[in-house]
Amino acid sequence: MRRILLGIGAALSLGFALLPLVWTAMVSLAEHPDFLLRGGLSPTFDNYRDLFTSEDLHFVDYLKNSLLISSLSALLSLTASFLCAYALSRLSPFKALPLLLGVLGISLFPQISSAGFLYRIFSLTGLINTYPALVLPYTAWSLPLGVWLMHAYISSLPRDIDRSALVDGAGRLTILLRIILPLSLPGLASTYVLLFLFCFNEFLFALMFTVDYRTRTVPVGIALFEGLHGQIPWGHITAASLVSVLPVLILVLFLQGYIIRGLTGGAVKG
Repeated sequence: MRRILLGIGAALSLGFALLPLVWTAMVSLAEHPDFLLRGGLSPTFDNYRDLFTSEDLHFVDYLKNSLLISSLSALLSLTASFLCAYALSRLSPFKALPLLLGVLGISLFPQISSAGFLYRIFSLTGLINTYPALVLPYTAWSLPLGVWLMHAYISSLPRDIDRSALVDGAGRLTILLRIILPLSLPGLASTYVLLFLFCFNEFLFALMFTVDYRTRTVPVGIALFEGLHGQIPWGHITAASLVSVLPVLILVLFLQGYIIRGLTGGAVKG
């Protein structure tokens, strides 16, 4: 009876999580979103074909922009987070804690509080509708998340490693690049994926600082599908939503070994 109840609970949880995804896939394959009222589902790939062939949707441009901007922003944020987290992890807790709380406090400010100021700066410098207009705020906005994640991982690395290397004559930069960096690869991989997702899903800055398909990202592009057609094209929206998940899914599958070790590990043998 215990196994039966456990199985029923797992099935209900799985169904609750997958039902929206299944329904999204069904709508993306339907010619009309109200296919249940039209006699059933007649699968067609027209919505997916339109995403890559229609000159009005510009979905390929949106996806390319999202991948480039999110990848670069996550890389810059990860680099700065790694350096900052290493420095904070080697300070005494009484010195590091106020700095970490300060970083956390900055991240609590809503995006809208700085959106107007950033828009004014980018307008004066001619950066509206350019990649730097998104890469720079994305990097800064995701930095607190990266610092906290990397600090938690690097703090688990014994400080005796640093002391031994210093005794052997190694400098701090050598220790960072040749010892701490290889040991932190699982944490770096898991943090990079989370930073990438953070930047990939951002909407407000992408809506305010972009004008057309040349720099517009997937979340904003999908939201504006309605304006292109005069009605809500549910087939195109659901198809685009599923296709935009694939790059993230591939990234997670490729780095899953590092991600699992980064989220659950951190200890050093020896």
